[in-house]
Amino acid sequence: MSVAPNRLHVLAATGGITVGSKEGRTILFGRSRPDVHVCVGEDDLRISREHGALTWRGDQWWISTLGRLPLRLPGSRLLFRQDEPIPLRTGYTPLFVRGSHERLHLLEVHVQPRDGDRPPTDHHAPTMPPRTWHLTPVEKRVVVVLAQRYLLHENHPNPLTWRQVAEHLNEIRPTDDWNHKKVERVVAEVRNRLSGHGVSGLTREEVGEPIGNTLNHNLIRELMESTTLVPPDLRILDHDG
Repeated sequence: MSVAPNRLHVLAATGGITVGSKEGRTILFGRSRPDVHVCVGEDDLRISREHGALTWRGDQWWISTLGRLPLRLPGSRLLFRQDEPIPLRTGYTPLFVRGSHERLHLLEVHVQPRDGDRPPTDHHAPTMPPRTWHLTPVEKRVVVVLAQRYLLHENHPNPLTWRQVAEHLNEIRPTDDWNHKKVERVVAEVRNRLSGHGVSGLTREEVGEPIGNTLNHNLIRELMESTTLVPPDLRILDHDG
């Protein structure tokens, strides 16, 4: 059965609401259950009583922050209460707010597409595998060394430098004669290939200056989130026997 477009579904851990679009309609969310439409972080005093609002205005839903702590949107975008409201795209958008004791509260928002139909459900269908990226054996070895701090689950990891990667590769495979320029070329080829397939955040033009570790950080996150790299790949760090 089709559903009217722009219908808004909002869900938190303790419940949710579904409403149609109407000029000026506002859905409030926050800690104070009696005063909001969707309760978020009811037992967390770092969450404001009215922490945010979803408002239909000008043929679109808009999200705004009312509380002291910012909302975190996809792409790590932070929305502060001093910011202007921003439009919500159709489809699914997760909103996060960090509370006390490292708690992370989630608000799930879904704006009905204009075709009015939500994706069909099939509880017995096989799970779709993630889209992994093909890497040559050499590329795999290089990016595993580059990403080893991430794969080791270190706090606040950074990619290794080109020279560190080259030194480690020469320990693993002394006959390959690695240097920092050779490592940089291999990693750049992987980044460019993934960028050509639509992965964002892998080029200087997208990220801007100063670059720092951003391009390699984004590459590592994509390779791990797609399960192209997984912790057992750390076996590559062992000296080849």
